[in-house]
Amino acid sequence: MARKPNAAFMKPLQPDADLAAVVGSDPLPRTEVTKKLWDYIKKNDLQDPKNRRNINADDKLKPIFGKAQVNMFEMTKLVSTHLIKID
Repeated sequence: MARKPNAAFMKPLQPDADLAAVVGSDPLPRTEVTKKLWDYIKKNDLQDPKNRRNINADDKLKPIFGKAQVNMFEMTKLVSTHLIKID
């Protein structure tokens, strides 16, 4: 039996200005925001070479993360503070 996607994850959210610099300014579901962030991280080779679970922030990611390095689990929590609900 296939799992039904959680509607809360599929609801489009508005990225704030900091996040929009990385994922674009269009409203996106959380899943797409995460996917675009990973595309950006991989394209710019921002994963830590010693520990691939850590992401090194560049100039665009620093305002989102608030520090130079985060782990991938921390990243999703920090990113959610940059998403604005659309009513």
